[in-house]
Amino acid sequence: MGPDQTVTIRSGPWGHEQVDAFLEQARIPVRLASVGTYPIVQSLWFLPDDGVLWCATQSDSVLAQRLRADSHCGFEISGDTPPYRGVRGTGQAILVREEAARVLPLLVQRYLGDGSSQLGDWLMSRLDNEVAIRVENLTVTSWDFSERMGAS
Repeated sequence: MGPDQTVTIRSGPWGHEQVDAFLEQARIPVRLASVGTYPIVQSLWFLPDDGVLWCATQSDSVLAQRLRADSHCGFEISGDTPPYRGVRGTGQAILVREEAARVLPLLVQRYLGDGSSQLGDWLMSRLDNEVAIRVENLTVTSWDFSERMGAS
């Protein structure tokens, strides 16, 4: 992970460069867990950026409400098909309303491409109520079963 934020590698086969490479190429959602009376896990698009993960959600969503009350979170980014590999960890999720106009278009482009789409247009139409989520102070564990599963 980049030089702007300190990322702690807790365990796993990957160092910072491999974690960075995985996050840059991954086009799967992050599963973000928040705390409250009971934990919930939600899937969000993410953007890696110099040691932090950026996401977005509606300002009045259950997730935003929970993160306002307690910014501690857990996350996992991993595929559902072999070879199984990915990263998981913990961080602190900070809501940053003024970054939503920058982050949401980048997320739409990352996951849907450059062209216009019905989903992308709908998401952008809700920008006025969007808030960016900056997940920082990451502690990361990686795993990679590619060799064990016979994949390159």
